[in-house]
Amino acid sequence: MHNNTRKTQKSDKLNKKILYAEESYKIIGACFNVYKMIGCGFLEPVYQECLGVEFKYQNIPSIAQKELVLQYRGQNLRKTYRPDYICFDKIILEIKAVSKIIDEHRAQILNYLYASGYKLGILVNFGHYPQLEYERIALTKPKDSKLL
Repeated sequence: MHNNTRKTQKSDKLNKKILYAEESYKIIGACFNVYKMIGCGFLEPVYQECLGVEFKYQNIPSIAQKELVLQYRGQNLRKTYRPDYICFDKIILEIKAVSKIIDEHRAQILNYLYASGYKLGILVNFGHYPQLEYERIALTKPKDSKLL
């Protein structure tokens, strides 16, 4: 019993170090369910719609295509950004349906994090075979940029 208590304490400490660990686990689990049900080979909008159904089924709070205002030198821009999903009102979920995640996809979600003020993004690729590909991307320090 003492050994199980120690494992639980280590797990709790690890989860405190991982930004939004429980929420991320739920989002990624929902993505795995969609991949398991329909596999790869569809376009992004199909996965987005399936995720909307899965998020409702699992009671994961999410908003699809929420318009986020961008600023430059303190002024709001007319151009806005619409992430695929905002989950738990604090995590950006970006969906891809490509053969593999590349640096441009990582840069895209990093820019979204910097511009929006959110701290965590999850990049999910449904186009990868034989399994779902995903990456958690955390904003660890502010970008020295004029687009903020």
